[in-house]
Amino acid sequence: MELNNKELIMFDLDGTLSESKMPLESDMVELIIRLLSKKKVAVISGGGWRQFETQFLYGFPTSSEQFSKLFLLPASGTRLYVWKGNWCEQYSEHLSPKEKEKIMVALNETLKSTGFNNPEKIFGDQIEDRGSQITFSALGQHAPVQSKSTWDRDRSKRQKIVDMLKTKIPEFDVRIGGMTSVDITRRGVNKGYGIRKLEEYMKLSLDKMLFVGDALFQGGNDYPVKAAGVDCIQVKGPNETKELIRTLVN
Repeated sequence: MELNNKELIMFDLDGTLSESKMPLESDMVELIIRLLSKKKVAVISGGGWRQFETQFLYGFPTSSEQFSKLFLLPASGTRLYVWKGNWCEQYSEHLSPKEKEKIMVALNETLKSTGFNNPEKIFGDQIEDRGSQITFSALGQHAPVQSKSTWDRDRSKRQKIVDMLKTKIPEFDVRIGGMTSVDITRRGVNKGYGIRKLEEYMKLSLDKMLFVGDALFQGGNDYPVKAAGVDCIQVKGPNETKELIRTLVN
């Protein structure tokens, strides 16, 4: 593919721009600032807005004229934030109280039915209401990367949970996210949906977009972007992403 023709470069966050739940490294921040001088940039992740603030935005200047070229889509693309002197929400697919209650009942029943055993120590909230997404994190939202990386390497523990949840709440999207999490949104509202909303908002065709992520395989949480027809590059982690950005800015 011809990278120079791409006008919008989109990134996953965890495992792509940074390690899971960890702030961006200073050299990654510098590379993204350089990239913003040449291209529009979007970040789309299962994390909520608060996670974007602490994990992604924390290392940037508090305000920047280049933020006008930066688009942030938390909670798997169920929300879009753009810079207009401050970060403004453009849309949000918020779940209703009734929808949230149905998800919570199904999730708790599923955890019991699948024999999920709580770990001895849970780091932060295990179930998080992100407004437009409910996320279950087996070890807690703030578990150390080392613990998360060994808990479900083959994804089988979460796949069992996902499969049962899909039968209980078929009107919702249920998918594996990150290293230890399961994300639940309205049916069809996923990263692919976020890409379509960006296409509409920016009036930019899909062939002008490039997505970079670490889980583009079928069943991975980045796969809906690939299925939407966007050119994609899979990376193994932040270091590979840095090399790609250097190619784009040099």
